[in-house]
Amino acid sequence: MRGVVFDGVTAEVVGDLGVREPGPGEVLVDIAAAGLCHSDLAVIDGTIPFPVPLVLGHEGAGVVAAVGPGVTHVAPGDHVALSTLANCGTCADCDRGRPTLCRRAIGRPGRPFDRLGAPLHQFAASSAFAERTVVRAVQAVRIPADLPLTSAALLGCAVLTGVGAVLNRAGVGRGESVVVIGAGGVGLNAVQGARLAGASAIVAVDVDPAKEKAARLFGATGFHLSPGAVRDTLPTGADHVFECVGNTALVRQAIDLLDRGGQAVLLGMTAPSAEASFPPAAMFLDKSILGCRYGSSRPQHDIALYADLYRRGLLLLDELITRTYPVEEFARAADDARGGRVTRAVLTF
Repeated sequence: MRGVVFDGVTAEVVGDLGVREPGPGEVLVDIAAAGLCHSDLAVIDGTIPFPVPLVLGHEGAGVVAAVGPGVTHVAPGDHVALSTLANCGTCADCDRGRPTLCRRAIGRPGRPFDRLGAPLHQFAASSAFAERTVVRAVQAVRIPADLPLTSAALLGCAVLTGVGAVLNRAGVGRGESVVVIGAGGVGLNAVQGARLAGASAIVAVDVDPAKEKAARLFGATGFHLSPGAVRDTLPTGADHVFECVGNTALVRQAIDLLDRGGQAVLLGMTAPSAEASFPPAAMFLDKSILGCRYGSSRPQHDIALYADLYRRGLLLLDELITRTYPVEEFARAADDARGGRVTRAVLTF
């Protein structure tokens, strides 16, 4: 079986992976497509520490091959998008509808894969860069069979994170103002989340002028090459600022752009040891800083909702994909992603 393995030094496509059969409460999925997210690259460059060797990938979609005992909501042949949340479903946070806070969904990598007799870790409880993967039943979300799997793959990370941060975590209201710093895959979804929420001003910020066209397509009403220029559009600041890059200097600038009562939502992944600073006095007048994991989403609910919005022409998915690559071209896709030449690269099997 083909897959992308990272051994701590090199990420390479191999053809001799094995994966076990699904156990109780698990689902075996034939992966059709998987988005290449910067979180995958962050594992390779060490920004996200993770045990190795591992099978990369966490944004995937495919077809159910088999289910383990106790699984009833999906069956072989169903099309599914994968969530990375392997939450338990029974703790206090799950019971309160906050699966992103479930402690069993954070930092507990399994090892369902093997290669040359040795086990391999599973990245983000998914490992979507493999022809087949085993996930917990709660991670497999059934989607309509007419939704292209290349587009459906993006529902599991970029869309959940960006749109979810706007609708779930920030609760952007109709007529409010929004600034999105970083117009990549997550940022564009924050932009279209703001459009869906009915924001009156949606300003995208990115150092690459070529990203303006996509930002406006997704709903931006303004575009700037630096956060400092935003005050030209929003002189009193913004109600909501989303930092989607993971740069501590941009975190500070996101805070500086807040209007009275505004909130900065941090989506970009920084290194674990990175620190950002700001003057606490800047937070008076009811300003706030919000962390956000995975769009504060409820994947079984939200993925189904976003799939329906896509089918109704209200949510853009196809437009996120700059290019598809056969999995054998992983290195080329990764290079294009690092170089900013793609909004989302999608690997296909």
